[in-house]
Amino acid sequence: MGHSQQDKRKTHERIVEIASKRLREKGLEGVGVADLMREAGLTVGGFYKHFASRDELVAEAMQSAFGSWTEKMRSEGRAPTDITLKEYAASYLSREHRDDTAGGCPFAALTADIARGGERCRSLATDQMQTNLRNMQARIKAADEAEGRRKAIILSCLMTGALGLARIANDETLAGEILDTARAFVNELGAK
Repeated sequence: MGHSQQDKRKTHERIVEIASKRLREKGLEGVGVADLMREAGLTVGGFYKHFASRDELVAEAMQSAFGSWTEKMRSEGRAPTDITLKEYAASYLSREHRDDTAGGCPFAALTADIARGGERCRSLATDQMQTNLRNMQARIKAADEAEGRRKAIILSCLMTGALGLARIANDETLAGEILDTARAFVNELGAK
C-alpha cells in the first residue's frame, strides 16, 4: 500500500473512531459532519473523500462501537471468550463503565436512537445482538440450550437496562444501588 493510501486509511479510521465515541455521547442525530471533521482536524469537504454519505459514516461508526470491547480485551492480551460472566458483569455494571458513555456499550447509550434509526443501523445492531446473546449464553450455566438462551436474553436486557438507568440517575446512591443490585442478580442467575 502506498504512503498516501496508508495515510488515507489511517485518517478514515480516525474519523470513524471519533464518530463512534461522539455518537455514543450525543446520539445518532447529535453529531454533525462539520463538528466531527473539525475534531479530526480536517475540512468538511474532505468528508466525501472517505464516505459517500453521513449514513455510511454512522454505519461504520456503529460497527466500530460494537467491536470496541472485543478490541480492548484483545489489546490486553485476553480472548473475549475467556472472560467469565462474573468478570463481565463486574466490568459492565461498574461506575467506570457508567461514566464512560463515549467508550462504553453502544446499546446502553443508543437503544432508542438505533430503534428509530435506519435499516442499516438496525441490521448491524441486530447482528451484534445475536453475537452478544451467543457469547452470553456460553458464559451461563443452564440445563439445556433453551434455558441458556432464555437466561442470556434476560441477563443482556438486565445489564443494558441497568447501565442505562444508572446513567440517568442524578442520585449517586441510587445509581450505585442499581449497578450493585443488577450485578448481584446477574451472578445469581448465571452462575456456572
